[in-house]
This record gives sequence, C-alpha cells and structure tokens, in this order.
Amino acid sequence: MVKLQMVPSFLLVAMGLADCLTTVLGVSFSGASELNPVMEGIVNTNIGAFVAIKIAATIAIALTYVLASKMLTNSPTQTSKLFKFSSAVLKVGYGGIIAFFCVVVMNNLAILLA
Repeated sequence: MVKLQMVPSFLLVAMGLADCLTTVLGVSFSGASELNPVMEGIVNTNIGAFVAIKIAATIAIALTYVLASKMLTNSPTQTSKLFKFSSAVLKVGYGGIIAFFCVVVMNNLAILLA
C-alpha cells in the first residue's frame, strides 16, 4: 500500500521521467536544444549519460522528500511552530518543483508537437 507521504515523490519521479523523455525526443528528432548549459553538452555528446544523470538526480531529489518527511513524522514536537513551518516549507518546495516540471514538460511537448 502506498503511503500518502510518497505521492509527491512519485509525482516528482514521473514528471522527471517525462521531462527526460521529451527532452531526448526533442533533441534527437525535432532539432530542439537543452536549455541547461551543463546538461546541453552532455545531451549532445552522450544521450545515455544524459538519461542516467537526469534520472539519478530526479530520484535523489525525490528521496530527499521521503527522508525529510520521515524525519518530520518522527519529530517529538509536532505541535511546535518550527515543526509546522518546516512541514509547510517542505510541502511548498515540493509543490513548486512539481509545478516547475509540469511547465517544463508542457513546453517540451509544445516543441515536439510544433
């Protein structure tokens, strides 16, 4: 059974995979270019390395949410202001990352479909 705390991590990984796939398709078949200057050199020379780095980074970020969420859940002071603030920052941060990935994937799809 999937815990509700895992949903943001699953969404992040799904959006990261969609970004990776649409980027590879765009670069390989549509003449698109990667806007991240560090990753641009990699995607243009070694797509396999690009995919590995992109997926590893996405999974690492998703795991940070799981670990941070676990740490907060195990906190003995869940009613403190600091706990509530930390929990809110974690949720807003991950919401922002997922929203950013949505925009990136939509942009990539628009380029692929143009």
